[in-house]
Amino acid sequence: QVQLVESGGGLVQAGGSLRLSCAAAGSTFSTYAMGWFRQAPGKEREFVAVISWSGGSTHYADSVKGRFTISRDNAKNTVYLLMNSLKPEDTAVYYCAAGSFLRIRPADFGSWGQGTQVTVSS
Repeated sequence: QVQLVESGGGLVQAGGSLRLSCAAAGSTFSTYAMGWFRQAPGKEREFVAVISWSGGSTHYADSVKGRFTISRDNAKNTVYLLMNSLKPEDTAVYYCAAGSFLRIRPADFGSWGQGTQVTVSS
């Protein structure tokens, strides 16, 4: 298990950008694949992006491909999600999660942060 804390959410106009951060506690951060998920009111939690332990492999949901970029800094125990060209439909609570493999299902991730709200106004 690893403890995760997200930050960087907020209110932004459509077309704007935000960068989310997820700081991990513990010395094993670099051994985990890290994912970002989001959940809008009344909807299920959905996959956004995932990055391998080394940062060498990434995968994105089709809805964010080309607009969002996931990255990590293992020296800082932090994973990032840079979100550009934001749309109102990107509004959700965004969660980071740690898992053992490069997967996209929430059930494949064992540690979760508390979430950070992103609101995109039209």
